[in-house]
Amino acid sequence: MKATFLLTVAAAFFLAAVTPGRAAEQPLAVAIFDFHAADGKLAGKGPEVALLLGAKLSTAPNIILVERQELEKALGEQELGLSGTVSPESAAKVGALTGAKVLITGRVFDAGAKNYVVLKIIGTETSRVFSEAETFNDPATLDKAIAELAPRVIAIIGKQAAALVAKVEEPAQRLTRLRESIAGRKLPSVTVSVAERHLTRAIIDPAVETELKATLQQLGFEVIDPKASAKVAEVAITGEAFSEAAGRRANLISCRARVELKAVRGADGKTLLTDRQTDVAVDLAENIAGKSALENAARKLLDRLVPKLAEP
Repeated sequence: MKATFLLTVAAAFFLAAVTPGRAAEQPLAVAIFDFHAADGKLAGKGPEVALLLGAKLSTAPNIILVERQELEKALGEQELGLSGTVSPESAAKVGALTGAKVLITGRVFDAGAKNYVVLKIIGTETSRVFSEAETFNDPATLDKAIAELAPRVIAIIGKQAAALVAKVEEPAQRLTRLRESIAGRKLPSVTVSVAERHLTRAIIDPAVETELKATLQQLGFEVIDPKASAKVAEVAITGEAFSEAAGRRANLISCRARVELKAVRGADGKTLLTDRQTDVAVDLAENIAGKSALENAARKLLDRLVPKLAEP
């Protein structure tokens, strides 16, 4: 019976991962900030709330937690301090750096004879915010309060996934949108070279480079292969990318990827763009999940890269 259940769960997630328009049903990457704790008897309880909540959410099949190390790095890059400084606007920036689709932040405080844990669930792509709260009388029973709160948080993320995560854009719609953003502009010739790896293994047929070249060609850019042509491109796009396994749910494997790009105009050496993007993907095979995560990150970078390449 247990094996049948696991296979059923795995099949459901697999269908969500490979069926167009159902991205909201995939396990969502969630980042939990240290909660802000007021001075007094609850001082110092903020990190404890985050750790307890993370432990409860880690068992949910529809959630993949972002590692604390990645979150701390993003906090450093964004110069964010306590959870009280996290807004829907800054959440979008942290989401771009960590691949998180949902951020959880909040406060733990006392009011009169009762203590409260109040949290916000923020969609990094849509800026939608949902709230939940739990009360407890004795600080020693904080773990019980989190145990009561966690299932409601899991339920909100599952029920409101469509509101928390941006609607999936069809490939044809995306190309149309990008073409409209550069309509009437001069498109330079380009070369693309991105070094990629999955952990310590080299990747055959690099996912980022393939995605960049294919999309730029479809948009009308001349993509030059320096190995096959002596022609010098007007813009050189270079970068590095890597992917790694992030977690496992039954037979499914999630991978996270980070891509860093730079575009430099050859005529004057001007840097047109320096950018980076992190993303997540799920599949039955680790290498496919890694490639999909790289492709997802590359597509988001293209949204910012293409307008920079095209001259007014």
